[in-house]
Amino acid sequence: MNYKNSRIRFVAIDDNFIDLTAVAEYSKEFSLFENCGLFSNGFEAYEAIGYIKPDLVFLDIEMPGINGIELLRKIRASVPMAVFITSFTEFALDGFELSALDYILKPLTPERFAKTASKIQEFWDMRQKSAAYEVMISQDQLTIKEGYNQIRISQNDIIYLEAMQDYTKVVTKKRNYLTLSPISFFMERLPADRFMRVHRSYAVALHQIRELRQSEIICSDTRIPVGRTYRSQVALIRL
Repeated sequence: MNYKNSRIRFVAIDDNFIDLTAVAEYSKEFSLFENCGLFSNGFEAYEAIGYIKPDLVFLDIEMPGINGIELLRKIRASVPMAVFITSFTEFALDGFELSALDYILKPLTPERFAKTASKIQEFWDMRQKSAAYEVMISQDQLTIKEGYNQIRISQNDIIYLEAMQDYTKVVTKKRNYLTLSPISFFMERLPADRFMRVHRSYAVALHQIRELRQSEIICSDTRIPVGRTYRSQVALIRL
């Protein structure tokens, strides 16, 4: 499929009609989305996804027959993006392990949907450009291969890393880069005294931290969430 300039084709699955309608209505405010189907049954959605071949699924977790976690495991190889919209926080870890792009707690609001839409748009745009992205880490710099070009980035310029499904976004003051390497690749190679994992989806450059809070870190002008399992380690940071 040629992603360039194409709309994001999605289906939504939820056994609650009101929640399903909310996704349909909020998506109309964004020209990047193309609604290809609404389903209240996971099995019906699974069959339809086989021939619709959407780019994105919005799905609830607790549904009769087959739940959202089980459904995503079945379709994960063929659907590039997935967003959970659910009332249950206890499934968040499963969602991230399945590389869901976002995890929204109900009730879904226009503001929260807009935030997710922005994240989807960024991932979609960068994904189009990332087919030839490779990254090498050596000494004090990263070398990112972008097509035939090689871009060298000083480790000092990195603000934070964000896991985006099977990719990692490298955020610097000048621009962002999406690489094909998982965030674990970076954490195994970047110096531990300069970079720290603070969330399943985030790692920060310690010298970029401006403020420490219990549940978030301020890096530059960005708020980075701190995962519960990382809080004891983050508490040891000294600014």
